[in-house]
Amino acid sequence: MGLSSFFKNLFGSTKESVTELANNAEETFEQAKEAAAPYIEKAEAFAEETIEKVKEASEPIIDRASEYAEKAKETVSEYADKASEAINDVVDSVKEKTAPLASETPKTITETVVDSGEKTVAEVEESAGDDTEKA
Repeated sequence: MGLSSFFKNLFGSTKESVTELANNAEETFEQAKEAAAPYIEKAEAFAEETIEKVKEASEPIIDRASEYAEKAKETVSEYADKASEAINDVVDSVKEKTAPLASETPKTITETVVDSGEKTVAEVEESAGDDTEKA
């Protein structure tokens, strides 16, 4: 009987200890949450202020970048027009210089080339005639 009461006391007290620890952990968590609330609010406020400062600081930079982009666009379009004109001049010049050549009809020259290793028709007939006489 002493053994069963020992186990009842052991496991009963363990159950109570676990419940007590869980309650203490919950209370500690609530206390930490309450203690951290002001720091969380400060961090949020700091983040919002920092975002506003970044926005204010970046506005002039964005404006300047926009101005430079406009200037670059104007410069590029100016040079693009000049380059287009230069290319058209080159094309016209090439057309003018090649027009006389294009109007001339080239003469076609043909030559008959005979391979010296080939026999002529007369030679083939003659050798065929010799072969038939021998046979």
